[in-house]
Amino acid sequence: MRIAILASGNGTNFEAIMEAKRKGQINAEICLLFSDKAQAPVLKKAEKYGITSVCFEVHEFASKQAYETKLCDLLLEKKIDLVVLAGYMRIMGAILLEAFPERIINIHPALLPSFPGLHGIRDAFDYGVKVTGVTIHFVDRGVDSGPIIAQEAVKITPSDDLEILEAKIHEIEHRLYPQVIAELLEKSNQ
Repeated sequence: MRIAILASGNGTNFEAIMEAKRKGQINAEICLLFSDKAQAPVLKKAEKYGITSVCFEVHEFASKQAYETKLCDLLLEKKIDLVVLAGYMRIMGAILLEAFPERIINIHPALLPSFPGLHGIRDAFDYGVKVTGVTIHFVDRGVDSGPIIAQEAVKITPSDDLEILEAKIHEIEHRLYPQVIAELLEKSNQ
């Protein structure tokens, strides 16, 4: 199984996945890190792990469709079986979804269907819920609306501020995402 990880930012989930791979918990070849941000710290992290990285940005293309076509071509050229979004901050379009049906997964820092979109942690905190969490789901044409693979709840205590909640969420993400990837790989090998 060949995996590509797409990320736009710091790459903490990328690192968690790479550490799980290093420990033998993920039995697959992680053969590509793609970022849509030239200054994303995740690119340095890919270098540290010896993972091939590629970066190009949407503004370099005449349209989103042209951008997605190039990204799709790259993934197909690398013979990618599973696309893992790890803080990739773009909505997937039809080109990628049709090329990789039910083979693109995403992690979201809230219990979907509640609090979809860019600010799941902050939105849950500001709303005042007592429980939020982490969701891993297949990507579809909507925003954080695809079929749910796994969820784990996180309690918000009265002493939690936004920073503490973010730390709690990230701790769950860094454990749950590699675990779910390993389980998906195991199922695909049966």
